[in-house]
Amino acid sequence: MQKSFQVGAKTFVLDQAKAEAAFAAKKVINGRETMTFNLLPLKYQWAYDLYRTMKANHWEPEDIPMGKDIEQWRDEKALSDVERWIIRMGIGYFSAAEGIVGDNIQHVVRELVTAPELKLVLGRHAHEENIHADSLLYMIASLGINPHECEAMFEDVGTIVKKNEFVTRISRNLRRDIDLTQPENKRLLAKNIFVFGQCMEGTQFYGLFGMILSLYRQNKFPGIGQMFRYTLRDESNHIEVFRNLFMDLVEENRDIWTSEFKEELRETMREAVQLEKDFIRDCLPVNAVGLSLDDFLTYIDFIADRRLEGCGLATLSGGTIKNPLPWLAEMMDIKKEQNFFEGRVTEYQKASSLNHTSDDDL
Repeated sequence: MQKSFQVGAKTFVLDQAKAEAAFAAKKVINGRETMTFNLLPLKYQWAYDLYRTMKANHWEPEDIPMGKDIEQWRDEKALSDVERWIIRMGIGYFSAAEGIVGDNIQHVVRELVTAPELKLVLGRHAHEENIHADSLLYMIASLGINPHECEAMFEDVGTIVKKNEFVTRISRNLRRDIDLTQPENKRLLAKNIFVFGQCMEGTQFYGLFGMILSLYRQNKFPGIGQMFRYTLRDESNHIEVFRNLFMDLVEENRDIWTSEFKEELRETMREAVQLEKDFIRDCLPVNAVGLSLDDFLTYIDFIADRRLEGCGLATLSGGTIKNPLPWLAEMMDIKKEQNFFEGRVTEYQKASSLNHTSDDDL
């Protein structure tokens, strides 16, 4: 079926069959290659919707006051050595971890997907990782921490090294010319998306998030705590971007969705959980800030199960684990992360993009 329309002296023909074929050729991978970044017609509406949500949530580190944090950091009596250690650990780990995530988005995943709206939301995702990295530099500069201390911590703490090797090894395997028509390579990309979205950002970031927010809850480091709250709001969207990307990739390539591959992903999450628990036991003085170590470790199990369920996979616990830390759920759970912000966070959201849903509706 063809239609035409007139613009001035020129007549343009609209070929419905050609348009439908172009739409059908849009895919997560191995899709239609064009010379233009043509978003329309949108096929992956979720990607555009998340892009707009992420854009509306834009924030800048320098707009967050650090005066109280600096005052506490300089006062030898205001903080314990344990509290200072948690801040150093949080800044040290995330200052490089955020860069690992952003680099994988830009130089692996975004390079391999073919639909423009997927590239659009991934570009925003990478930009937010840059903001997170910038916020950590802002924290370091504000407190006067020697940046080489953060670098040394990242490279010399064994449990941190193991966490990073866990994610970078799969990213490294995709940094080459790769034939994505081959099932083994499709599985490799799907696993990369699962590891970075659900295992790293979705689970392994939560140990330090919990520690930082436990201090924030006690009126310690209000500026740093607020930046981590903004970061958590961003992370909830990042987890959803990679979850949707994973699910659509699997749906379009059902040949990879075997029982063996499902079990491989579950075992990958099991490894991620164990690495995070080792890190928590090794580096985080949980009990010293009023948290029970057993409860905190159980919370990691709880989060991991939610990530698996979100990707259509069986939980590691068999669905028996209950949330042991309600206050962390209020701050960190996916359904809450976009709703608990107060104060200046509303200033960062454009009025046209505000979601007026109340917590009672979730």
